[in-house]
Amino acid sequence: MTYDNNNIFAKILRGEIPCDPLIDNDHVLAFRDITPQAPVHVLVIPKGSYISIEDFSAKATSEEITAFHRAVAQIIQDENLSAMGFRVIANAGAHGGQEVPHYHLHILGGEPLGSMLAKT
Repeated sequence: MTYDNNNIFAKILRGEIPCDPLIDNDHVLAFRDITPQAPVHVLVIPKGSYISIEDFSAKATSEEITAFHRAVAQIIQDENLSAMGFRVIANAGAHGGQEVPHYHLHILGGEPLGSMLAKT
């Protein structure tokens, strides 16, 4: 799969679609999800053109990887999620439920989140 430069996160990174950044540095952008699934629902995306966690883990520089994970830790701290717990999700591919072909993490918390997966 090749990276789609017209995905919604690419458009956000180019400034074509606005967001209210919680973190915006050389390597990472983090912002609140516009359709939150929990009281706290933050998206963390690398600024590089990575499709999935597999792509990012294999191809990102050490600086990008470090900045990404430090941003995740900063969001968890800033949103006061450590004490009560939180969930971090990375969906990948069709079976994983990935909707946007740009690697991103969902950080969710602020209430009990229930089962990890609902059986269908």
